[in-house]
Amino acid sequence: MTILQSEIAVGSEQYEQNKAHMLSQLDEVKAVQNKSFEKSYAVKSKFDKKGKILPHERVRLVLDANSPFVELCGLVGYQMHDDKDGSEAGGGIIAGIGFVSGVRCLVSASNSAIKGGTISPMGVHKTLRLQKIALEQKLPMLTLSESGGANLNYAAEVFTQGGMTFANQARMSAAGIPQLSVVHGNATAGGAYQPGLSDYVITIRKQTEMLLAGPPLLMAATGEVATAEELGGAEMHAQVAGTAEYLAENDADGIRIAREVFEHLNWKEQVNTTKKQYQEPRYATEELLGIIPNNPKQPFDMKDVIARLVDDSDFLEFKQEYDDLTVCGWAKMGGLHVGIITNNGPITPHGAAKTAQFIHLCEQTQRPLLFLHNTTGFMVGTDAEQNGIIKHGSKLIQAVANTTVPKISVVVAGSYGAGNYAMCGRSLSPDFIFAWPNSHVAVMGSAQAGKVLRIVAEGKQRASGMEPNEQMLDFLEQSTAMKLEQQSTALFNTAMLHDDGIIDPRDTRKVLIFLLETIDEASKRQLNPTRFGVSRF
Repeated sequence: MTILQSEIAVGSEQYEQNKAHMLSQLDEVKAVQNKSFEKSYAVKSKFDKKGKILPHERVRLVLDANSPFVELCGLVGYQMHDDKDGSEAGGGIIAGIGFVSGVRCLVSASNSAIKGGTISPMGVHKTLRLQKIALEQKLPMLTLSESGGANLNYAAEVFTQGGMTFANQARMSAAGIPQLSVVHGNATAGGAYQPGLSDYVITIRKQTEMLLAGPPLLMAATGEVATAEELGGAEMHAQVAGTAEYLAENDADGIRIAREVFEHLNWKEQVNTTKKQYQEPRYATEELLGIIPNNPKQPFDMKDVIARLVDDSDFLEFKQEYDDLTVCGWAKMGGLHVGIITNNGPITPHGAAKTAQFIHLCEQTQRPLLFLHNTTGFMVGTDAEQNGIIKHGSKLIQAVANTTVPKISVVVAGSYGAGNYAMCGRSLSPDFIFAWPNSHVAVMGSAQAGKVLRIVAEGKQRASGMEPNEQMLDFLEQSTAMKLEQQSTALFNTAMLHDDGIIDPRDTRKVLIFLLETIDEASKRQLNPTRFGVSRF
């Protein structure tokens, strides 16, 4: 047993400054989240008049009471497309992993309180990400559907990617992953195929309108006159077309039926999910708020973070004497084995070589990998180049890309350049990737980028026989730095789907244990060898 000794001076002036800075970053994220909540709940009276439940409440009601729920991609699309003030972040979808009737599953709900639940381009990308997670982690999908379909202002950006979501549904069904849809309202055109491709469909009396063409389009296309109820009403689908398996009286009844179906899936019974015994860290997770310096140039020891994440603060470090800027070692979280990789600075040739070896050892013993990002990238300079930084860095990226063990990433601080790839950023396909609100991800530091472009521009001016224009160079340097700084923030990256969400540092251990349990459960589950999904006859 190797217990980490943390020397963080909790309560010191520096600690309190760091904590205040982190809390301000958290407040900024929460303010964005609250905008979306407030916009949704502003129309509650309209939903009440129709006897309907707001989307956020539907999610709350379908989940088991007091059970964990990890939201996914909650701020996707922030200030993109039609989202001018940040109140429509989320891509028109509320989603996450939780428990329904004791079944660990992925829940996705149309946010019909905002723009009728229409899907933006980032909403489609979010759906594809959710489906990828469900397929890889073998999670049943429960969709609470009420959507006007694609946002027609961006139809061209949605069309092809939207078709991929249908293909994924068919493949998930074929693999034996159950999909259930409750159609709470409108599901038109392509949107009708989302429940149509589900294995179980629940319609709501006098609310569901599931049809390929509504009355106006039908009249325009064929001249036929028909009501929405005749074309796609709940009773028609349950009693005539046979598209729906269950007919519910209202939103709450539809959710009740969904929970009953999940109770009878024979899903949770297929694997042994006995909870493991473990000890909490010897240091309070609350203290994670004050560890990261408010000055990004100030170094800190990531082992202080590890000490507050792993069971009993027990961490067996690997090859510390060979390189101390990249930290590798073994620990347990929630009683589950995990290999941890993190950084206390740039990745050196020695650091890259030992990390690649460490990944090979985890592959050999099938231990999942946890990457905690805090790096400026690969070491540069004559010494690094002559010692094979490209060669050894390539070995590391090879190892990260090709390992078959599960990979989880948390961007704790900075994650720059190819260092982001080496630490299993989004490009290297981690099973899950989350970020702290203070984190930055970019090709390089903003100030560095500004200086690089200034040097290049100045060189061009001198080469052409001009005297350098200092005013122009100052503007170029400052504007470049400002642009890259804006594009490196946690909010910008999560909006672009570069991660699966921003989390409170204090929740990191709970989230990681939940994800490791999800991965562990998936590893024990066998999918079906069938070639086709479930069809309706």
